Amino acid sequence: MMARPENNLPAAAHDGAARCYLAIELSKRSWVIAASTPLSDKISRYTLTSGSLQELVELIERLCARITRATGQVVEVISCYEAGYDGFWLHRSLEKRGVRNHVIDPASLKVDRRARGAKTDRIDAERLLRSLMAYLRGEPKVWSVVRVPSIAEEDARRLHRERDRLIGERVQHVNRIKGLCAIHGIYDYEPMRLDRLRRLEQLRTAQGEELPERLKGEIGRELQRLALVLEMIRALEAERDAIVTDAAPAQLNADKIRRLNELRALGPEISTVLVGEVFYRSFNNRRQVGSYVGVTPSPFASGTIAREQGISKAGNPKARRTMIELAWLWLRYQPDSALSVWFRERVGTMKGRIRRITIVAMARKLLVALWRYLETGLIPPGALLKA
Repeated sequence: MMARPENNLPAAAHDGAARCYLAIELSKRSWVIAASTPLSDKISRYTLTSGSLQELVELIERLCARITRATGQVVEVISCYEAGYDGFWLHRSLEKRGVRNHVIDPASLKVDRRARGAKTDRIDAERLLRSLMAYLRGEPKVWSVVRVPSIAEEDARRLHRERDRLIGERVQHVNRIKGLCAIHGIYDYEPMRLDRLRRLEQLRTAQGEELPERLKGEIGRELQRLALVLEMIRALEAERDAIVTDAAPAQLNADKIRRLNELRALGPEISTVLVGEVFYRSFNNRRQVGSYVGVTPSPFASGTIAREQGISKAGNPKARRTMIELAWLWLRYQPDSALSVWFRERVGTMKGRIRRITIVAMARKLLVALWRYLETGLIPPGALLKA
């Protein structure tokens, strides 16, 4: 799950409606609900069974009935919870039942900076409730509200995210096999070769002896798991490539993926990742684009002290890594583009840290250029399309 925050002001309340505020602190053990109603200035707390939507709905109905009896007004229920392990199913369920819900970026909430601040689910729920009430009073900076993706948008990300996990598993199996071989002085065995099983039978230790029976069996089982992972990766990559080649792909935002793939330096993988992680949503300006990926500067200025802390890294980490990788590819495959010329003018023949800093700045500029390309059709200056 990776949905980034928005700071839009809340929509106006229903005319003449009484408001009931709910903050939901989710955990695997229980759900702690902090509620504020027009009937009392005090915060009420309720503990529900973890994952029980029915109990939560019944609690909301009881509170609404109580408020309606006392005030005779229609009740508007506004709730919030922190984004995390439970995803967005609860948000969709509450919205379907007429509750105006907000999903909050946990890192944006203000916390007590004392060395030993008390922390319990009850305290967290009350703090979340106060933040909700402040947000609805018109203080948008009190937290960041997450833009909840649709089910189709979430599902579209599974393709490249599952491939990433499988690539990690492939690396683990290969390293494990090479480690088992190394303890017997074998350093030239390559598990990724097509003849890996035949070469396993030919392996000899540093003393010229055959591999021990159990070691050979373990390596064989690791090779079987590796073969299964490789087969899964091939299936996912075939599905990914079909987005670009098929006449009518079922992938969401397939048109954007195809348009990115038309540029040199971008292939099906990077195009799918960028659309699935970044360009599936809309942005108001280039600053929002850079902030979403976490490549904006983070200055520190207090009194006479002023320094740069580097990029914020507060955005989507997968998209940030992909953009830096793409920036290096852009230098290689789009050498005459304006961005490549800009990079060479500032770096020249220098190596090391200055190149790594400048490539991040170039990645930010390139991300904005790709956003404009998808939104307006403006090709990045000097960039070439594939033949």
